[in-house]
Amino acid sequence: MGNTRKLLLAYYGDDFTGSTDALEFLSRAGIKTVLFIEPPTPQMLARYDGLQAVGVAGMTRAMPPDEMKLILQPAFEALKALGASHVHYKVCSTFDSSPQIGSIGQAINVGAEVFNALFIPLLVAAPALGRYCIFGNLFARMGIGSQGEIFRLDRHPSMSLHPVTPADESDLRLHLSRQTEKATGLIDVLVLAESDQSAHEKLASQINSGKQVILFDALTEEHLSAIGKLIDKYAACNKPLFSVGSSGISMALGKHFTEQEIVQSQNNWPTAGKAENMLVVSGSCSPVTAKQIAYAVDHGFAEIALDTPAIANSTNIERTVAFYVNMITELLDSGIPVIIHTSLGNDDPRFAQTYQIFTAKGLTPNTIGTKTAELFGTALGLIAVGVAGKKPLTRIIIAGGDTSGYVARAMGIEAVEMIAPLSPGAPLCKAYAPGSPAHGLEVNFKGGQVGSENYFETVLQGKIS
Repeated sequence: MGNTRKLLLAYYGDDFTGSTDALEFLSRAGIKTVLFIEPPTPQMLARYDGLQAVGVAGMTRAMPPDEMKLILQPAFEALKALGASHVHYKVCSTFDSSPQIGSIGQAINVGAEVFNALFIPLLVAAPALGRYCIFGNLFARMGIGSQGEIFRLDRHPSMSLHPVTPADESDLRLHLSRQTEKATGLIDVLVLAESDQSAHEKLASQINSGKQVILFDALTEEHLSAIGKLIDKYAACNKPLFSVGSSGISMALGKHFTEQEIVQSQNNWPTAGKAENMLVVSGSCSPVTAKQIAYAVDHGFAEIALDTPAIANSTNIERTVAFYVNMITELLDSGIPVIIHTSLGNDDPRFAQTYQIFTAKGLTPNTIGTKTAELFGTALGLIAVGVAGKKPLTRIIIAGGDTSGYVARAMGIEAVEMIAPLSPGAPLCKAYAPGSPAHGLEVNFKGGQVGSENYFETVLQGKIS
């Protein structure tokens, strides 16, 4: 392998947008990181000299527990074999999950078995993203990278109404107890404010009392530094520490590695600059994304509403989307940036129409969520790669956590690497897609909650928000 430095961390993301979130914070910490679509082989790793961390962008957030286990068991085994001291299961900072879909408890169960874990650290808070955990309860700002109001998770205007995994419980210990029988302890903000020795003793006490999962509060960046120091004591190359959480894990360990002078923070990133042309493909149902689309259309973007009922009834997706490929190419040739979307929120008529179609086909509510993510994500990916095949495309935004992995796979993307910051949790990346028109494309993966209203215009200009 071309890598000459120790692999510090390997992670598996439960969706693509969340995986690029972790990619950004590791890269900003000065940790050379590449994000792959599948667990990388030694031959793939050899292409990236000096690699210190690897990620895998999965799609388990949209899967039922049995299917998750089939995917995660070999994936965790593959990451364990890489020899990193830490292996992290990356979840959304709003803890999107349920017993039926995207069960974080199931990921914990699988990870505990594969890694024979003494305990599993759970860190969901990410202050830089407006995510805070206090006495076990999660709070989230409305819109990452914005100045939106902060809500308790079960009262959050978007997350409480999520179409697949609505948040109805803010206490993460109670939320998790529906998904796993493992006992969950807590290191709260008051413990983190004490001395390092006191916090370490409290953690050891929780482990000795039989707590198999330990949730860490965090309200400030200082809390993350303390957590990184605490959990790294339990990590070794021959026995990696398996953790679960948001990119707060990346931030905590990045801060610790910087303080230990293992790595040096990377602050001098180049500016992205204005894109010659840009396409946005959105599979997001978030009201945050809906407002961003409306703003962009008011500022010169062309808007195309994907006929999702037609996609749901299609027997040949490539033929169905060919019309959109030609339409978008013509608009881009005229110098107009384009947004194509599957929804403008849960009240979009297409949402109910496609739901009825899938119900008539005999799908259950849980399988409908998985099917729509796969079908619409694949359709958007085929449109994107089709456009890239007809016209040199500079930059593309892929919006929507559940659909993004399918978009990337349909585009033939093998891996991505951060090349410039844009908005917290959503960096600009370079796509590695051998044999695909998407190879070398500038790509930005955006979760539904990411960004202020002018997000798409900001990314077009290449500005940091």
